[in-house]
Amino acid sequence: MTPAGGARRSGLLTQVDLEALVAAGEIDTVIVAFADMQGRLTGKRVAARLFVEEVAAHGAECCNYLLAVDVDMNTVDGYAMSSWESGYGDMVMTPDFSTLRLLPWLPGTALVMADLSFVDGGPVPAAPRSILRAQLDRLAQRGLEAFVGTELEFMVFDNTFREAWAAGYRGLTKSTDYNVDYAIHASTRMEPLLRDIRLGMDGAGMYCEGVKGECNFGQQEIAFRYDSALVTCDNHTIYKNGAKEIADQHGKSLTFMAKFDEREGNSCHIHISLRGTDGSPVFADADEPLGMSPMFRSFIAGQLATLRELTLFYAPNINSYKRFVEGSFAPTAIAWGLDNRTCALRVVGHGHSMRMECRAPGGDVNQYLAVAALVAGGLHGIDQGLELPDAFAGNAYTSGAEKLPTTLAEAAALFESSAVAREAFGDEVVEHYLNNARVELAAFNSAVTDWERVRGFERL
Repeated sequence: MTPAGGARRSGLLTQVDLEALVAAGEIDTVIVAFADMQGRLTGKRVAARLFVEEVAAHGAECCNYLLAVDVDMNTVDGYAMSSWESGYGDMVMTPDFSTLRLLPWLPGTALVMADLSFVDGGPVPAAPRSILRAQLDRLAQRGLEAFVGTELEFMVFDNTFREAWAAGYRGLTKSTDYNVDYAIHASTRMEPLLRDIRLGMDGAGMYCEGVKGECNFGQQEIAFRYDSALVTCDNHTIYKNGAKEIADQHGKSLTFMAKFDEREGNSCHIHISLRGTDGSPVFADADEPLGMSPMFRSFIAGQLATLRELTLFYAPNINSYKRFVEGSFAPTAIAWGLDNRTCALRVVGHGHSMRMECRAPGGDVNQYLAVAALVAGGLHGIDQGLELPDAFAGNAYTSGAEKLPTTLAEAAALFESSAVAREAFGDEVVEHYLNNARVELAAFNSAVTDWERVRGFERL
């Protein structure tokens, strides 16, 4: 992959830029935000004048329960960092001005991503951005840097979000009537929305490469140019939130959930490559077999060794595991191959562009956690000097290779017993995200579904 740097992109702002826009009355609102456990953009809107006068220097407060609730924002037990007993105190959102940008789809609005700390200045280890930073620091200590691209799929519906909610997400109208993979004509129906998303993200400082139809009805993928790992993950969160906001403005809705129906799910393939801090392509070596350096081979071997035990960070929800279906282009087998889409790990490119694609995550992934897991798994392989088996050629679905976990419960049990996870992330982080999994499992196991009513109402 060629360097992603260059001049500052249009839409990105310096602090001085922002102050001038606020003084001119062009910006009246600044969103200070972070990604929560579910990867959602979370924070507050601040009056731009107050942001310039106070928040820029001192940050803004938010309740620490924002990293200790379920998807419905219910307070739940079991989190060490936040509880009724500890009084649900504050965290401080400290702006990272390298992320400051315009949001063209929201008039008069800028956004800045924040790092989290407790009010005493202590770190918040369970914050997704903090978890990724810790793994990137481990790379930096070795003179390495991670570059990442995320390929996020979604499905578009002609219903509004509020209509979809009121209908219980039943009987919704998908924006196409058939498979539109790479189709131009059928996807054109969605182009007013898709174009606004693409241009909006470009105007927010991202580098949009394009859009293509996908297999499921109404399914699309908008691709963005790779960047350094933290930049890509920040952009991913902003894009995911912004795409929903823009769809809402068009009277449509879209979902990134891993598996909306029994057809193809929404994936989030993650491409990762390491380079030396001098820009050298450490994954490539023209003198080695397949052009792969020994470091790259051990990096992939580390993924194979840890993929099962770190799956919780790739597939964090009950629904995530419905996507792992044989013959669906979602992986089931823990295998690696050269440009082989039946494998969980796919190697593509050459030279600077040589990279590994992890195909396990779905559109519901928290990308900070997934990239942190990829780095941790890769460093395990490098540090242990693990040997890479031969690339798999053929259909990995029928290979007999070890399988990914098939349920959240199985993934949580593997994560709990993972020495690699505890060494890389620390016990506090491991226990925090195990509790999140237990909360989701308890909620699911107590729910009565439509499937159960159809099978049992009359016939059982």
